[in-house]
Amino acid sequence: MDAGFTAEQDEIRRTLRELLHKRCGPEGLRAALDTPAGHDPALWAALADRLGLPGLALPETYGGVGCTVTELALAAEETGRALAPSPFLATTVLAAPLVLALGTGAQRTALLPRLASGALTATLAVPGAALATALNLTGDNGGEWAGGGRAGGVQARRAGERWRLYGQAEQVLDGHSAGLLLVAAHTGGFARSRTLLFLVPGDADGAVRTRQTALDATRSQACVQLRDVEAELLGDDGADVLGALARTGDTAAAALACEAVGAADRVLERTVEYVRQREQFGRPIGSFQAVKHRLADVYVRVQAARSAAYYAAWATAHDERVGGLALAQALEALRTAAAEGIQLHGGIGFTWEHEAHLYFKRAAGDDLLLGPVHRLRAHAAEAARLFEGREVTV
Repeated sequence: MDAGFTAEQDEIRRTLRELLHKRCGPEGLRAALDTPAGHDPALWAALADRLGLPGLALPETYGGVGCTVTELALAAEETGRALAPSPFLATTVLAAPLVLALGTGAQRTALLPRLASGALTATLAVPGAALATALNLTGDNGGEWAGGGRAGGVQARRAGERWRLYGQAEQVLDGHSAGLLLVAAHTGGFARSRTLLFLVPGDADGAVRTRQTALDATRSQACVQLRDVEAELLGDDGADVLGALARTGDTAAAALACEAVGAADRVLERTVEYVRQREQFGRPIGSFQAVKHRLADVYVRVQAARSAAYYAAWATAHDERVGGLALAQALEALRTAAAEGIQLHGGIGFTWEHEAHLYFKRAAGDDLLLGPVHRLRAHAAEAARLFEGREVTV
């Protein structure tokens, strides 16, 4: 692994940081959260025009930039620093790779250029609160999470050349505003049930989308009800849907780990600035040894998480799946950095007007959405057969 970055990668980070600093400051962030979409469409268009962010990891054949997961993760680190609310996670990290991996030639040609340009947003709709399981991060994604052929979840039945979907998916990222839904559903009956992905336009008849109040307001979620909705099968019946979801999950975990590292680094930076300015007993509180020790511990956690996140992004191209472990470490680092930031900011750290609570909620919200941390680690240990009994010879 080469620990250095290329000039192109550094330019991506620099350009994205400058743009987000100008367009997604504290006031812009809060204003975007109050919009019906939960993000600023103008900012998303700017990210698409200047950086090609929606199609960063898509092939140039389909209008993408043709970068690797490493560039995607570096971009996520910068969006994490700003807590930028956008369709980046739902569209770029989750939906687009699935269309690329499973879609037919016609589906790729029709959808990927629009996704890469930012003209179309998309999201992955998974029944219940099973997103982390579906992505093979906290449990085996054998398919029962989609309904198991029994009542509940989302069920699909064939209707001529098309399909009809019935069911409900909660915690759908940007589900209220996405132009395209990739819905995971069970079909085939209990004896021969299998999980497939279906394409559903956001404005399809019978689709009821309701924005939910989420712990992390910067990560919009919705409940999607599908009431006998017409859908198109993504790919074909024989597609390896579960394998594609697992691969996408590892990539998403690496990107989200970098995003959490970016957020943790920003919290630490803000806290260090504050303790240098705030005085007590006639001296800056940052000069007290106890404060130094606490911030030094946070710094070590953030740097360790950054190393793990970068390695996870690099490892995706070498068939090594360590995204879940990197995500667990990054979420812990962000939670610690945000908690210390709130404490060391004193009274203002607990106020609604200050940004500190937004970073803490990002850590807690991601832990609920894609964790918890102990399950991320437990599943990684199980996959590696770490605790299986083995005969030890001396």
